[in-house]
Amino acid sequence: MLQEDFITLTLQKQKNIALIAHDNEKHSLIEWCTEHRETLKNHTLCGTGTTARMITDQTGLPVKGYNSGPLGGDQQIGAKIVEGRIDLIIFFSDPLTAQPHDPDVKALLRIAQVYDIPIANTRATADFIITSPLMESTYEHQVINFNKNIADRANSL
Repeated sequence: MLQEDFITLTLQKQKNIALIAHDNEKHSLIEWCTEHRETLKNHTLCGTGTTARMITDQTGLPVKGYNSGPLGGDQQIGAKIVEGRIDLIIFFSDPLTAQPHDPDVKALLRIAQVYDIPIANTRATADFIITSPLMESTYEHQVINFNKNIADRANSL
C-alpha cells in the first residue's frame, strides 16, 4: 500500500470512552469504573443504555446513554466510531453466555478494528489501557484512507 492509502487520526488528551457490559458483567464494570473514577472523570463517557445508567447511578460519573445493546446501542456506538467520536472501548463481555444480539456485538468489534480503536474485553486489558501513559496524552495512529478507497473502488467497477 502507498502512503496516500492511509490517513493519520489523533486521539486527543481527553478521550471519548464507550463503556459496555453484558448483563453478567455489569457489576464488574461498575466496580472497575469506581476503582478508576479519578481517571475516568477526566474523559467523556458514553455507553449502552442499562450499563450507562447503572454506572452513572452507582459511581456519579456522567455517562451519556445510548439504546440498550439488544435494541441497537452497539450499532449506535459503532456509528460514533465511524464519525470519529469514540476513541476507546471498555467492553466487559460475557464469554460463557449466548447473547441474542451477538451479530451486533461482532459488528461493533469489527468496526472498532477497522478504525484501529483500542478495545478492552477483559478487566486486565482495561487496567493496562487505563493506566497507560497514553491515556493522558495525544496519540496518533494511521487508518485506511476510506475516501480514497471508495474512489478507487468506484473507478474500478
